[in-house]
This record gives sequence, structure tokens and C-alpha cells, in this order.
Amino acid sequence: MTTAPLESQNTDGEGTIEVSPRMFYVGLGVMIACLAGAFYYFLTSQVEYAIDSPDDWGHTLLVPAIVGWLVYRDRTRLQKMQPFKPAWSGIVLVICGLAFYLTAMPGIGPKWLMIHHNARAVGIGITLIGVVLTMFGWRPMRLLWFPIAYLVVFGTTYTDGILNIITERLQDISARGGFLLLLVMGVDVDLSGNAITIFPSGTDASGAPLQPIPLNVAEACSGMRMLVAFMALGTLMAYVGLKFWWQRILLIGLGVPVAVIVNVLRVATLGVLSLWDPGFSSGQFHTFVGFVWLVPAFMCFLGLMNLVSRLVIEVPEDSKNSVAQGQEGRS
Repeated sequence: MTTAPLESQNTDGEGTIEVSPRMFYVGLGVMIACLAGAFYYFLTSQVEYAIDSPDDWGHTLLVPAIVGWLVYRDRTRLQKMQPFKPAWSGIVLVICGLAFYLTAMPGIGPKWLMIHHNARAVGIGITLIGVVLTMFGWRPMRLLWFPIAYLVVFGTTYTDGILNIITERLQDISARGGFLLLLVMGVDVDLSGNAITIFPSGTDASGAPLQPIPLNVAEACSGMRMLVAFMALGTLMAYVGLKFWWQRILLIGLGVPVAVIVNVLRVATLGVLSLWDPGFSSGQFHTFVGFVWLVPAFMCFLGLMNLVSRLVIEVPEDSKNSVAQGQEGRS
């Protein structure tokens, strides 16, 4: 592809910009470098969160690479949208996004906002949308809005205030589901709130009855953050692997009950394993069991994706033409 003029003027008098693929990616790299400098505090904080809690938030380090791949994947479609028509109204979004980000910075904004890591992420998202609109206009936004949204939603560590809204309900479901599943398996258990108590049969070495084993579901649900990574992967699979938006939304929605079922199975697994060793009911073993159950959960998600894709039967163009010709012949 030859290098096109950097600037041109269309018949309507609106400014347009046409660039070569090389200049497009150079400009994109410069823009990313400038934004990385502006949001240095957020980026370093996010990396620290991911390193300190790799089991919960390690996946956030991979999200920028996934977003870059999504943009690269649509490079041909983006090039066909040239010449770009910058939407100067995007500058307003850039100003608003930067102002919101600065307001959420420590020592600048109100205390209830400046301690919120996710508030700064929202400011970054608004700024990114404004930058894309300012540089490339509205047409490329049809392809770029999803990578930006994916970066903000899944590339960020969620604070406990947000997670508690979800996990409190999931703890109730996990406790009841795990309790019922253990009963079906013949385990002697009792449920009090979100705490499951397991009563093992038999005696210890001294002949005394074995002590009850507490299984705190609140602690067992501490690994629910790992399911954020599962939902991030599921959303990516839905966007890339399915054609229609209603299919994508349906698959992402099905990921919620899959996540709930996985956690119920996780609680039941911990309960059964604690009969062999009470130490399995606490500690880092929770995280390990949660990771193990994510593997069959992922396979289940693949099966659901295949099922959803089969809800639409694509008719080849040759068959459509044959049917149309047959109808014309009969008429």
C-alpha cells in the first residue's frame, strides 16, 4: 500500500486524514506512550495489585496484550475506513476524562472518590474514547469501542466495595448449594448462615470422636475474583467466536450460572476433602481447588458456545440464489 496524503479536503469541506498503515501504527504507539505517561500512577498501582495477588488479578496483566491483538485483528477493516474524519467533539471527552481521573487522585479530589481505584479506571476509559474520536472519528469507533471497554472492565482490579455487592449473594447460594450437595453425597453436615459444619464419623487415635470441621463459605468465596478472569475469557470468546450480538450476550449471560455452579462444586469438594484432612478446609488450598474447577468450567463454556452458535444456520449464497431463481421461474 502506497503512502497517501496526510491531509485532504472532501467536497463537503470537512477535514479528513488519510495515512499509510505504517504511520497509523506509529501514531498509535505514540498515543499509547503519551497516555501511559499521563496515567502512570494508575498503571503502577494496577501492576502492584496484580503482582501482590496473582491468583486474583494476575490476568489483568494480559488484558492490554489481548486488546492490542483485537485492534491488530481488525487492522484491514480499519484501513478500509480511511480517510479518517476526526471528530473534534472528542476533545470534550478527553478533557472530561482527564478531569475525572485527576479528581479521583489521592490528595486532589474528595476522600470518598480519590481512594477508588475503579473511579480512576472510568476516567481513563472516557479519555481513551475521546482520544480515538479526536484522531480517527466515529467510523473506526464501531470497531474500537469493544477493545476500550474490554480494557476498562477486565483490565482493572475491583475494590472490595464493588465485589462485596456480588459475593454476598454468591456466598448464600454457594453455602446452600454446597450444603445440599454434601447431603446428597451422604456427608453429615449442618448449615448455619454461610458456615457449613461437617461431622466426620469415626474416632481419632485416642479413641475420642472426631471433632467437627468448620467450613466457612465466606473464606471459600474469597477466590471468586478468579471467576472475573473466567468471565473475561468468556467475553473474549463470545466476541471473537460468535457473529451476532444476541448470541454474544446470551453466551456471556450463561457464564453467570456456570460461575455459580463452579463455586458450589468447589465448596462441596472442599467439604469432602476435609474428611481426609481438616487442613484442606482453610488456607491456600481454597485457591488451588478453585483453579482446578476452572478447567472443567472452561470446557463447559466451550460447549455452551458451540450450542449457541448452532442456534443460527447459515444458508450459503448459492442456495439463496437457487431458491430465488426457482421462485422467479414459478412466477
